[in-house]
Amino acid sequence: MSTVPTTNRKLMDWVKEVAKLTQAANVYWCDGSQAEYDRLCQEMVKAGTFTPLNQKLRPGCFLARSHVSDVARVEDRTYICSQAKEDAGPTNNWADPNEMKTMMTGLYSGCMQGRTMYVIPFSMGPLDSPIAKIGIELTDSAYVVVNMRIMTRMGKAVLDKLGATGSFVECIHSVGAPLKPGQKDVAWPCEPDPAKKYIVHFPEEQAIWSYGSGYGGNALLGKKCLALRIASSIARKEGWMAEHMVILALTSPAGKKHYVCAAFPSACGKTNLAMMQPSLPGWSVKCLGDDIAWIRVGEDGRLYAMNPESGFFGVAPGTSNQSNPNAMKTIVKDTIFTNVALTPEGDIWWEDMGIPAPAKAIDWEGKEWTPDCGRKAAHANARFTAPAAQCPVIDEDWQNPAGVPISAFLFGGRRPSTIPLVNEAFSWEHGVFMGSSTGSETTAAALGKAGVLRRDPFAMLPFCGYHMGDYFAHWLSMAGRTDRSKLPKVFFVNWFRKSPEGKWLWPGYGDNSRVLKWVCERIEGTGKAVKTAIGNLPTADGLDLSGLKTTPEDMKQLLAVDPEGWNAEIADISANYDKFGAKLPAALKKELEGLKQRLGV
Repeated sequence: MSTVPTTNRKLMDWVKEVAKLTQAANVYWCDGSQAEYDRLCQEMVKAGTFTPLNQKLRPGCFLARSHVSDVARVEDRTYICSQAKEDAGPTNNWADPNEMKTMMTGLYSGCMQGRTMYVIPFSMGPLDSPIAKIGIELTDSAYVVVNMRIMTRMGKAVLDKLGATGSFVECIHSVGAPLKPGQKDVAWPCEPDPAKKYIVHFPEEQAIWSYGSGYGGNALLGKKCLALRIASSIARKEGWMAEHMVILALTSPAGKKHYVCAAFPSACGKTNLAMMQPSLPGWSVKCLGDDIAWIRVGEDGRLYAMNPESGFFGVAPGTSNQSNPNAMKTIVKDTIFTNVALTPEGDIWWEDMGIPAPAKAIDWEGKEWTPDCGRKAAHANARFTAPAAQCPVIDEDWQNPAGVPISAFLFGGRRPSTIPLVNEAFSWEHGVFMGSSTGSETTAAALGKAGVLRRDPFAMLPFCGYHMGDYFAHWLSMAGRTDRSKLPKVFFVNWFRKSPEGKWLWPGYGDNSRVLKWVCERIEGTGKAVKTAIGNLPTADGLDLSGLKTTPEDMKQLLAVDPEGWNAEIADISANYDKFGAKLPAALKKELEGLKQRLGV
């Protein structure tokens, strides 16, 4: 047992209580140091959990392979255990908190036998931010420790900030694989039965209990669990917002800078957008965050956003020098890769990496792989964990404790039809309507069938910690917390529109800067737009298409308002709204009716 580096009696008593329940063989208090990180990585190399990569090609990098049952977030095993079922709402799995605690206490009993329980003090957000939150994660996974060091501010400084009387979010995690005396461990311990994995949130107590999974958002409890599900509940009470959004800075050739937050469901290009290399000369994009934004009203009445994380936990397949050259530069060193392929040279590879497939490799399951074997080399949800500070376009204000002033919100999804390339809301309420009706084709980031249209309001469907009708009302309420003129403008974008023949109509990637240029022009009052039934769209000459080969016919389709498609869209939105019953804000019903009238349907 390591020395206890805190005088916080509540924390010490809780750690003792959990250690006794789980029967952990040792208790280790993490200090967050480089030496500790290096030692744990080497211990995982010896255990077979980590494979060190070629140090000339990728210094400080390691590869991990998970169990085949433990590859993504498990939404059907994720619970919001509010005291009242109504408070969790229809989009969350609810269970009685007392019954869930009784059941999980049984699972936790003896679950860390033969293992070390690591005490991870971490902060979401810079420690001196007015909305930073401290969490303590107790885990029996060294993989979780090293990933949390990259993804959060972690270690001694957090305990110093907590002090003797500070409060914290209690986070308990176990892989659910106790070791009997003499039992040999496995490279990736976890509970192989999906029905025995649990990711549970107690919003009133601000506590998180996770069992059975060692993977990503199920186990790195600072990420989706604290920074979104618990934080969204806290933010509602405290008058700010915790959102599933990227934060980026756009600077024009004239030097005008605008900060933008964008909410897209998983695998819709969030990280690519956050680190974009604009194709328009003279424009630059800087990244502040690729997944989560905490947003509050500043002293000047504007909304300010801060990234509570300190790393990127990005999807590897599809990341390439074409789609995201800055991400490729970010992951050249000190990065943890999970479920990608290993080349004979000791490097990594995945599908759509933009380089030829190796003649042979070891796939994500540890099997021999060749390009013609009929299997994917990397899992579709394979990941990289990399420090944000390594990003070559990280914004100088990314760790500003006050956050940065937001000029615009973007919502979007993966939609092959109906939704135009870009659409500006008429008002704050119309913008909230846009966010509330976000839909996207499902992806591999969560277990389930891919390619199905799913309504994912504000890209928060899996992450909102309370009733989504109340969440919509909270968004609407921001208009009453400041001067309306200081609220960001709201836009909806769709990079994924296809022709009836299935051809991509928009090149995407760096050319998305053309849409963002128009967004900036609209913020400044200069962008050319035409008012339509669904919102303000760019005029035929409103977008800068210089040097682009997109045809006029393609642009016509990209900016068309399709009444038949919108008729179906309205019916689907209306059916989704029905879920929220009496909690659906009247303002959103009014927006839906207004859209119907403008379209004449």
